[in-house]
Amino acid sequence: MTVILLRHGRSTANTSGVLAGRSIGVDLDDTGRTQAQSIIDRLSDVATLTAVVRSPLQRCEQTVAPLVAERGLTEIVDDRLIEVDYGQWTGRPIKDLLGEDMWKTVQQQPSAAIFPDGEGLAHVQSRAVAAIRELDALHGGPDGSGVWVACSHGDVIKSILADAMGMHLDSFQRIVVEPASISIIRYSPSRPYVHTVNSTGVKPSFPAPPPPTTDAAADGGSADDAVIGGSTGTPAAPAGGHPPH
Repeated sequence: MTVILLRHGRSTANTSGVLAGRSIGVDLDDTGRTQAQSIIDRLSDVATLTAVVRSPLQRCEQTVAPLVAERGLTEIVDDRLIEVDYGQWTGRPIKDLLGEDMWKTVQQQPSAAIFPDGEGLAHVQSRAVAAIRELDALHGGPDGSGVWVACSHGDVIKSILADAMGMHLDSFQRIVVEPASISIIRYSPSRPYVHTVNSTGVKPSFPAPPPPTTDAAADGGSADDAVIGGSTGTPAAPAGGHPPH
């Protein structure tokens, strides 16, 4: 089962330097709208998308709208993919937050960060990872070959990637997730495999599920074992089958 983690396109809050949080009415700017339209081509090698799930916030709705229309899909809204509740920090200029004691905690020990009258980053990771794993089991298809999209927000996606990488949340600030970026995780029975992080402006390569049997499996290993020494570089089939005509 493969999930494409899509961050929303550039918003008016991104360009104005304001921490938007869950503020209502934050739109994509002109660049963000162009980025949203480009998602159609960037995911054109995925023949079949089993689902498009998004945060309830407007900037995510606008980001997936062109893709949903092009593919004739019905989007799914999941509140667990919503932006962090930044509490009293919501709507404040980023430059004004740099002097806050909590800023240092967010940078150095995110797992201990709880925003005033808001949400803790540890809780963000817990609810987001639970959502992604549950949705992946639902939309991965009966044979586990399904590819689906989850459109969310920067810190939310970073927390999901940190979990998939086996990283402690306190290291998640090492991960960069830009607006309209694509990150790809394949969840297997034994572990998640992180295939792409922060891909912007290009078509990312998509993983093919391992075959039912491999030489490793025949020798007593598992068909899902990681390749010692790294991938062999064998070209994968287009995700979800043959590309649409």
